[in-house]
Amino acid sequence: MAWEPTPLEEQRLSKLARLAEAGIDPYPPRAARSHTTAEAIAAFLAGEGQDTPPGVTVTVCGRLVSLRDMGKTIFGHIEDGSGKLQLFVRREEVGEEPHRIFQKLLDLGDFVQATGLMFRTKMGEVSLRVKEWRLLSKAITPLPVVKEQEVDGRLVRYSAFADLDERFRQRYADLAVNPEVREVFRLRARLISALRRFLDDNGFLEVETPVMQPLYGGAAARPFTTYHNQLKQELYLRISFELYLKRLLVGGFERVYEIGRDFRNEGVDATHNPEFTQLEFYAAYWDYHDVMAFTERMIAYAAEAVLGTATISFQGQTINLAAPWPRLPLREAIKQFAEIDYMEYRTAESLAAATRQMGGHAPPGATWGKLVDGLLGDYVQPRLIQPTFIIEYPRDISPLAKICPLGKSDDLELKEYKQLHTERFEFFIGGMEMGNAFTELNDPQEQRRRFEEMQRLYAAGDEEAHPIDEDYLRAMRYGMPPNGGFGVGVDRLAMLFTDRTTIREVLLFPHLRERE
Repeated sequence: MAWEPTPLEEQRLSKLARLAEAGIDPYPPRAARSHTTAEAIAAFLAGEGQDTPPGVTVTVCGRLVSLRDMGKTIFGHIEDGSGKLQLFVRREEVGEEPHRIFQKLLDLGDFVQATGLMFRTKMGEVSLRVKEWRLLSKAITPLPVVKEQEVDGRLVRYSAFADLDERFRQRYADLAVNPEVREVFRLRARLISALRRFLDDNGFLEVETPVMQPLYGGAAARPFTTYHNQLKQELYLRISFELYLKRLLVGGFERVYEIGRDFRNEGVDATHNPEFTQLEFYAAYWDYHDVMAFTERMIAYAAEAVLGTATISFQGQTINLAAPWPRLPLREAIKQFAEIDYMEYRTAESLAAATRQMGGHAPPGATWGKLVDGLLGDYVQPRLIQPTFIIEYPRDISPLAKICPLGKSDDLELKEYKQLHTERFEFFIGGMEMGNAFTELNDPQEQRRRFEEMQRLYAAGDEEAHPIDEDYLRAMRYGMPPNGGFGVGVDRLAMLFTDRTTIREVLLFPHLRERE
C-alpha cells in the first residue's frame, strides 16, 4: 500500500520545506561527535569536585526525546546509544535565527548535533549549555508516545505503542521508544559472546557450513525449498548443521561448533519461529555423559558472564543453573508425571489407545517413539522448571544416536529396553525444551539401516522423516571417531536469561502473519 501522510506527517513535511527554504540540509552527509551523552556527563562529573573545575566542551549527537519551550530558553533531551542528556538552548547564546528554527521547525524524533559547555542546572541536572547546533535528520513520522511515571519509587513506562504485534512489525519504532527492549538485545549479544568464548577456551574451532544444501538432514523437521536457476538444482535451507559438522570430524577436526541460523517449515508459537539461531558442537572421543557435564558448565558460565549469577528468575520462579543437574531417564519421568509405563504398550496402536484413555493427545499414524515424545511434551516438560537432563530416548525418533549399551546382564526385559532406546538427552529449564544431544552413531552400516527405516516412514507420509544422505554415509565409511554432539536453541536461552515468555520478544524481526 502506498504511503499517504497523516495530518501530523503533513505538518512535518511542511517544516521540511521551510528548512529547505532557510538553506538548511535536513539530511547532511556527516556528523561530528566528540562524546557520547554518557561520556559527556562522566567528563563533567570527573572535574566537578575540583576547586577550579575545568570547563568541559563537548559535541554530542542524538534523537530529541523531549522538548519544553520556555520562550527565550528551550529545554530538551537527546538520547543516544549510551543514555540521555539535557540540552539548554538560550536565544542569547545560539543566536536569534538558530533559536527560532530550533523552536519552530524541530520535532520529537529529530536527530540533532549540539556543541557547548557542560554544566549543572539550578534543578541539579547535568546538562549541555548549547552554543551551536545543527539538524542531522528530520523525522517525518512521529514516534509512538511514551509516558513515564514513578510508582512506589520505580519508574514505570506507559506507551501508546502497546500492541505487541505492531511492535514486532515495527521493531525499529519499538526499539526507539523502549530502552528496556534495546537492553534485551544487548543481553542476547552478550549471551552469544559468552557461549562462543566458552567453546573457544575449551579447544573448539568455530566453522561455517552451507545454509543451502542439496539434501536436508540432522533433525526431524520439514524444510524450506528453493531453486538455483543456473544450476537447475532444487536446494533446501538447512534444518540443522549436524551432518556437515560431523563430516569435519572425519576430516580430522576433533572439536567443532557453529552458531547460526536454521530454517524449519513449521508452525509459529511461543517457542518456535521458522528461522532461529542454533548452537551445535561435536567433540571426538566424547559420549553423551561428557556432553552433559560440559553443557551444565557452559550454561552456568554463560549466566555468570551475562547476569553475574547462576541463580536467575524466570516467570516468578527462582532457577539455579549451577552444576550438577539431575539426570532422569525418560521412562521414569513419564511414569512419575503421567503415571503410565510406556514399555507396557509395545505397539503404536496400544500406546495410542492408552494415551487417549488417559485424556492425552495421540495423533493418528504417529509412531511409537513419537507417542512417547508426546507424553513427554504434555505431562513432563511443563513440570521441569529447574534444569534437568532427560535421558534415553526411543530409537525410532533418534536415528543419529547410538543405542544404549546392552552390557552383560541376562535380564531380557532390560535388554529389550536398551535395544529400543538410545544414548540421547534433551535438557529442560523453565518448562522449556532447550537442547538436544547424542552419543553419535558412527557405524555407517547401522546408519544406513536407520535412514532406510526413516525412508519407509517418509513413504508412509511422515514429512519430517530423515532422507538418505549418501554423501554423509560415504564420509562415515572413511571412519568417524566416536563423538558426542549437542544443539541448543539460542533464542530460548535468551528468553530464559531475559525473562521473556515468547520467542518473538528476543528476535529482532520475528516472522508474523500477513495483515488481513
